[in-house]
Amino acid sequence: MNRPETIEETAALVDEAGGHGIRSGWTTSCPRKSALVTRIRRDQGHLHVLVNDIWGAGIEWAKSAWESSLETGLHTLLLAADTHAITSHYALPLLIEQPGGLVVEVPDGTDEYNASHYRVSFFYDLAKALVNRMAFALAHELKRHGATAVSLTPGWLRSEAMLDAHGVTEANWRDAIAHTSHFAISESPALVGRAVAALAQDPGVARWNGQSLSSGQLARVYGFTDLDGSRPDAWRYVPEVQDAGRPADVTGYR
Repeated sequence: MNRPETIEETAALVDEAGGHGIRSGWTTSCPRKSALVTRIRRDQGHLHVLVNDIWGAGIEWAKSAWESSLETGLHTLLLAADTHAITSHYALPLLIEQPGGLVVEVPDGTDEYNASHYRVSFFYDLAKALVNRMAFALAHELKRHGATAVSLTPGWLRSEAMLDAHGVTEANWRDAIAHTSHFAISESPALVGRAVAALAQDPGVARWNGQSLSSGQLARVYGFTDLDGSRPDAWRYVPEVQDAGRPADVTGYR
């Protein structure tokens, strides 16, 4: 996506949060992913949590299947599906060596929302539905190994790209509400991260196996909040307020 952020910066953020970030850059190459899993086995011994969250396609918005560039559209599906599938193929044998493992597939939108709403373009719509279905399929295959798979979507995510698009930073993001009123329901990346952490620490996480979850939903269940202390629930808000054509009002949703 030609963004300025780097893998090294991400690893440093992990360190700042109290963890140990290890830079490992690789593409969709099967040999390189196999080597990464070999390195994890060698250095860590085990793999407890796998989060499949890869994106970066160039979307041709509001174009039909026949109007879109086939090359761009298929590349979108490659990034949405192949990257997740290849990683799972190589990483899951290590994850299932011990019971209790967790796989988190990160889509855009809950299964319920995506099943009933057209997501702007043919290829984007398919890409978002595919990831939810991957979690559903993996849940069936992992269950007998004592592992859990879920799909977990953030809401209106204030990624670096989204903040840039609205001309704001995380510090002053509310300024964007003046021209994009429903941006009031947006959330920082910390919310979905805290959702992953809550799932990983839950001894009863298997009850979620195969389900489509959202960061806002789990914030209510587990009691965590976003950085500002709120609990934005975008996937209730979007269909009930934004898509319904109602004025922006996050009362009861944040």
